[in-house]
Amino acid sequence: MKEDTGYYDYWPYRDRPRITWPNGARLAFWVAPNIEFYELDPPRNPQRTPWPHPYPAVPGYSIRDYGNRVGHARQMTLLDKYGIRGSISLSTALITHHPEIIAQCRERDWEFFTHGIYNTRYTYGMSEAQERDMIAESMDAIEQAVGRRPAGYLAPALSHSETTIDLFAELGGIYTCDLFHDDQPTPVRVRNGRRFVSIPYSLELNDTIVYVVNKIEPRRYGQIIKDAFDRLYAEGANSGTVMCLPTHNYQVSCPHRMKAFEEALEYITGHADVWITTGREIAEYYLAHHHDAAMADINLKLSGS
Repeated sequence: MKEDTGYYDYWPYRDRPRITWPNGARLAFWVAPNIEFYELDPPRNPQRTPWPHPYPAVPGYSIRDYGNRVGHARQMTLLDKYGIRGSISLSTALITHHPEIIAQCRERDWEFFTHGIYNTRYTYGMSEAQERDMIAESMDAIEQAVGRRPAGYLAPALSHSETTIDLFAELGGIYTCDLFHDDQPTPVRVRNGRRFVSIPYSLELNDTIVYVVNKIEPRRYGQIIKDAFDRLYAEGANSGTVMCLPTHNYQVSCPHRMKAFEEALEYITGHADVWITTGREIAEYYLAHHHDAAMADINLKLSGS
């Protein structure tokens, strides 16, 4: 029986080596729009049913279609206004279904990282070879569409196996969004031994968790974002922190929710010492400047020295 994931060691938040971000920023801020494709009638998975309604699940399907038809453009316009490049958690089937969205994001130099192929096809029940093929296919699709291989991975619908992160590292990835255990980047142990990192991706600030699970009203969500920023910004004065806003274009981009979201973005970007960046840039900077010191500190503390 396994007691933990095995991907990282316990490493207390206090007394770690100091993280410094570019230009003396206290906090690295990134927005991760989940741009997804949901099938109306996906292949059945015995571990999970994609829709709460019997077939055809028109309500669930159509609100997600609203996101790609309307919500995406609305969110993109807002991120443009505040100089934020999105880091897209991409269902790569979108490359075929909505190539115009890919073109719009590419024009803005947004990051593309992989979120699997369809958000209605889960990792559960796959063999290791099947999962490897799925991840590789999604990475190849992004590379062919935008000319750059993705650096990051978020499992489709947050469905994992025991080897998901190992497989992505073996296929050339450098960071995962699938570990929700920290407010700073942290080294991740993968079986091929390569240098790999977890980048904070907040479930607590994820708009689907906020609106669907916790049933929080928009203005309260806006305040929660500001409160989270204030705490991470204060702690970032001692050692750099990361704040991620994971969004969905069928959630945060509904008309009645946009005002609170915009006010939160205006508040965050109004601080000069914030690095407005992407997931890839955080991962690459951390690996180049802080990963090895972090590993040395972890090993020192594990040895009891």
